[in-house]
Amino acid sequence: MRVRRINTILGSAAALALALTACGTAEVGDSGEGGDNGNGGGDSITIGVKYDQPGLGLDEGGTPVGFDVDVATYIAGELGYAPEDIEWTEAASANRESFLQQGTVDMIAATYSITDERRQVVDFAGPYYVAQQDILTQADNTDINGPEDLDGKVLCSASGSRSANNITEDMEIDAELREAGNYSECLELLSNGTVDAVTTDNTILAGFAAQNPDDFRMVNNPFGEEKYGVGLPAGSTEQCEEINAAITQMWDDGSAVEFLEEAFGATDFAFEENVPELEDCA
Repeated sequence: MRVRRINTILGSAAALALALTACGTAEVGDSGEGGDNGNGGGDSITIGVKYDQPGLGLDEGGTPVGFDVDVATYIAGELGYAPEDIEWTEAASANRESFLQQGTVDMIAATYSITDERRQVVDFAGPYYVAQQDILTQADNTDINGPEDLDGKVLCSASGSRSANNITEDMEIDAELREAGNYSECLELLSNGTVDAVTTDNTILAGFAAQNPDDFRMVNNPFGEEKYGVGLPAGSTEQCEEINAAITQMWDDGSAVEFLEEAFGATDFAFEENVPELEDCA
């Protein structure tokens, strides 16, 4: 395994026009009238990303920026869409499946972990990155250094995420769960002492920790595995294969490493430099 340290300044390469939309179809590239951009007939593509996660998907003045946004922009480019052809919409953890099922978006790149349960209703390409789970506490909290220290503590996770359940159910740790609408709300609860810790993917926590280094401490004791996939409507086998080819190219040409360095430089956590093992398109 080759690993690399991220040591650049927190930021994002994405600078894209934002167009909030609720339009989309079950087939990528069919969300508009015919165009001449080589994308198979559609003149725009609607992509769901997070708007509240620093380093991954964050709304900055009407424009989403972050690693997931960069990945989605790259993939869209390989599918024939220029940045100005992308219509962004916010996809929270709780509405990702419904957005794909209802045709609100063509695809989703929003820290969307591939699971067997989710595969029952949507398709996935990827993974484009494999994260691990970690824990965030207040900066002066030295008592929590791993999942086992959460026994009897109040733990926050976002609605639609199973991160907290991984600890309370799978690891059988007796923590009290507090569910919030998103991770920004969890951070507010952590700041005012309502909860003792927040748990989710280390990429998500790293973004918040880098943005607020004096307020929050990332435990940096990762566990588990979260395979970030590109969510697609059920039956999108052909699009899945095209996106997997784009993901491979993104890693082969160094773009993926560049996106990671720009997004998480201030956090200095290690990441694999090779393309993740892609799963079969069903």
